[in-house]
Amino acid sequence: MTVTDQDPTEHADQPDDDAHGNGGGATGRSTPDGERATRTDSTETWDDGLIARRVAETAEGDRFPMTDNRSAVPPTVTPLVYDGALRSRLEALRELVGLSRTRLDSRTLSGAGRVLDEASARRRLSGQHTVVAIAGATGSGKSQLFNALAGVTISETGVRRPTTAAPIACSWSDGAAGLIERLGIPPRLRRRPLPTGDGESPLRGLVLVDLPDHDSAAVQHRRHVDRILGLVDAVIWVVDPEKYADAVLHERYLRPMAAHAEVMFVVLNQVDRLPGEAAEQVLDDLRRLLDEDGIALGEYGEPGTTVLALSALTGDGVGELREALGQFVSERGAANRRISADVNIAAARLWPVYATQRRTGLSEQAREEFSDRLADAVGATAAGEAAERAWLRNANRACGTPWLRLWRWFQDRGEPTTGRLPSRPQADEEATARQRVEQAVRTVADRASAGLPAPWAQAVREAAVRGSQGLPEALDELTARAGVPAGRPPRPGWWPVAVLTQACMTILQFLGGLWLLGQIIGVMAPNLGVPVLLMVIGIVGGPLIEWSCRMAARGPARRYGLEAERRLREAAAGCGRARVLDPVAAELLRYREVREQYGRVVGAGR
Repeated sequence: MTVTDQDPTEHADQPDDDAHGNGGGATGRSTPDGERATRTDSTETWDDGLIARRVAETAEGDRFPMTDNRSAVPPTVTPLVYDGALRSRLEALRELVGLSRTRLDSRTLSGAGRVLDEASARRRLSGQHTVVAIAGATGSGKSQLFNALAGVTISETGVRRPTTAAPIACSWSDGAAGLIERLGIPPRLRRRPLPTGDGESPLRGLVLVDLPDHDSAAVQHRRHVDRILGLVDAVIWVVDPEKYADAVLHERYLRPMAAHAEVMFVVLNQVDRLPGEAAEQVLDDLRRLLDEDGIALGEYGEPGTTVLALSALTGDGVGELREALGQFVSERGAANRRISADVNIAAARLWPVYATQRRTGLSEQAREEFSDRLADAVGATAAGEAAERAWLRNANRACGTPWLRLWRWFQDRGEPTTGRLPSRPQADEEATARQRVEQAVRTVADRASAGLPAPWAQAVREAAVRGSQGLPEALDELTARAGVPAGRPPRPGWWPVAVLTQACMTILQFLGGLWLLGQIIGVMAPNLGVPVLLMVIGIVGGPLIEWSCRMAARGPARRYGLEAERRLREAAAGCGRARVLDPVAAELLRYREVREQYGRVVGAGR
């Protein structure tokens, strides 16, 4: 590659008449006033700013004098219409981005946002035109090919490198002003091909753009190439026999654009320099490299990249490219295929943050285990057992013999009421309960986030952590309200009968004892049988009634304890559900929504 000492950007900033060999006022050449006025009127009435030129050098030195092809009425521009499948995918992608903004960083979503912006901008522009860029390396002959397709010398060619300093556009029909303005090509760099006398051109609707060299030493040239390649509908890559395997071309451009195979042409230029069968060998090797790049080749009627060999210098193969390009433009489907490929690339880049290979969510088993862990933390089982013991103790007090009740009263005097939960747990018990709650939250968060992509797993864990703040204190309050009620447990209906029967047994003991005492002191007639029998009945019947009541109280006591345990479990589960499970479920629901939208984005294109 030959690089001159001249600043490359200086060439790009020159006026069109100077940079591209076009004469006119820029060169100081005298022009009749009438002719100058005619040219001024001509350029001001062009609806899309395109300058028509024909190749015919004049005596004054003009290389490309203008032709007057003014249109009386501005052309009607028909906006681009996307097909139903692409519209559905774009809507799904837009919904996907909207749902993900609070969960994913802007850098992750920037690619999808650019695709949506470009798709929206392209849809408002002409759908009757196809913008095709000609790209290539230094010395590949892309400007020669550009001129050969236009049928007129528009883009400057030469041995000095780089030759093309700024992109040049050539439109075969009116109404493409918006498309060219979108590319940032000023009116002075817009051209029209040489009019033909054989009716409508087969390339009608084509907007051809000659790009600077993608491997130019001038940074500004490479920026032009990268920017415009992201905006055009299709690309013609021009390679030559010397640099067709250049690593920069394949690694920086062709391989990343493999999804755009249907809107790419790869042209092997300068085949006139290859002797004999060398052209076919180089072409086969080029196809091999494209296949390694992952680019589908449009062979045997299959969709993919068109690969051709030609010589822009001799014209050999240019007609075949013009025919293929004419059919490509006439289909009016390049813009749809280009945007669809862009959506495919954006979806592929978003795959790691949406896709999962396993079922996600919280199972009923995980929810139940979380509730059980919280119940253990508040001591629901222990509270139920305490309530059951309290019920039994109350039954024994109500139905026991007076002598046994008196003995137990002395034993229980000064001790706290059995069955009541302490109003405030001990410090070590409180710390243990807090640890159990934290462990329960970590476990349920890990299970809910298992298998999720990293951003969504992080969001689920953060929701669980936020909900766990203040959870131990809330559980303590619930325990105090929903625990074992203060006071004595309720009594069943048969308790008064048991108490009355026990009182009767005590009365019988007193009657038998008084009767015997009366006989001893001589107040009553001697008769040991009846008083002894009364005392035996009272002494034996009292414990028997107490034992019977204890057996009968086991069922109600068990039910009372289970009810107390159930209240605590439900209170703990409700608190955990409101603070932890519901926020986690909301994050999982949001992920399922975005996963569904992502499926629409990906599935519609496969």
